[in-house]
Amino acid sequence: MMIASKSVCTVPLPQRRARVAATENSAGRQRPLSVSIIIPVLNEGVLIAQFLRHLRERAPEAELIVVDGGSVDGTAQAAKQLCDQLVASEPGRAQQLNAGAKVAHGEVLWFLHADSEVPGGCLGEMRDALRDAQSAGGYFRIRLPKTHAIYRLTDSFAHYAGIVLRIRCGDHGFFCRRSLFFQSGGFPDVPLMEDVEFFRKLHRFGRVHAVHRRLKTSARRYKEFGRTRVTLAYGLIAALYAFGVPLRILVMIYGKTCAPTVIRCGARPRTE
Repeated sequence: MMIASKSVCTVPLPQRRARVAATENSAGRQRPLSVSIIIPVLNEGVLIAQFLRHLRERAPEAELIVVDGGSVDGTAQAAKQLCDQLVASEPGRAQQLNAGAKVAHGEVLWFLHADSEVPGGCLGEMRDALRDAQSAGGYFRIRLPKTHAIYRLTDSFAHYAGIVLRIRCGDHGFFCRRSLFFQSGGFPDVPLMEDVEFFRKLHRFGRVHAVHRRLKTSARRYKEFGRTRVTLAYGLIAALYAFGVPLRILVMIYGKTCAPTVIRCGARPRTE
C-alpha cells in the first residue's frame, strides 16, 4: 500500500489542532477529541477537490485522509494537494475504509462519501455525542437535496424504519472512537452491506447516537436509475437483509437494479 501525505493548508495539522486546544483550554474546557475524516474514492475527479475544500471550511482542524481505489480520472492527483494523507488501496469500500483507519491519527474516525455536504458545527456535534464515555459513536441524519416526495420518504420515513431494523448505510457519515473501531474488527470484507454490518457491530461497544443536524447526500444514483426504482430496490434489499437473506442474493439484486457501471463490470464493493 502506497501512502502519500501532503497538506495544502498554510497551517499544518498539528498547529491547527493546537490552536483549537488552546482556545478550549483558555475557556476552561477539556481538550476536544481529535478527528480524522476518511474518504474512499474511485474516479471522483469531478467532485473531490470541491469536497475537500468544503471539509477544510466546515472541519478545519480535522485530518483529511483520501483513500483511492485505483482511479484513472485524476482523482488522486487532485486530492493530493488538498488532503493530509493520500492512501492507495485495492478497490472496495471496506478495504479502503480500513486502510484509511490504519493510518489515521485522530481519536475519532469519521467516514464520509465524496458526494456529501456536511453541516456547520459538525465536529462539535460529534464531540457532544461522544462526551459520555459509554458512547461508541454515531451517525448523521441525511437529507437528499431535492424536493420530490420520494426523496422525503427516503430521508424521513426511512430514518425510523432504520431504527426498527437497526440498519444504516454509509452515506449517514458514521463516526466512532478509533480504539473501538479496531476492537470491532473494522468493516467486514463482504461484497455488500459492509457498512450495515459495521453499524450493527458498533452497538456492542456502547451507545450509538443519531445527530439530527442533516448531512446532505447526492441524488445521483436516483438520477441514473430512476427515483422509484432505486427507492424500491434499497427498501427490498434492506428488508431481505433484516430477514437474514444470504448476501449473495442481495448482491445479485443490487447488481441488476442499481449498481454503478464499475460494479456491474466486475469491481467488488462500491466506493460511492
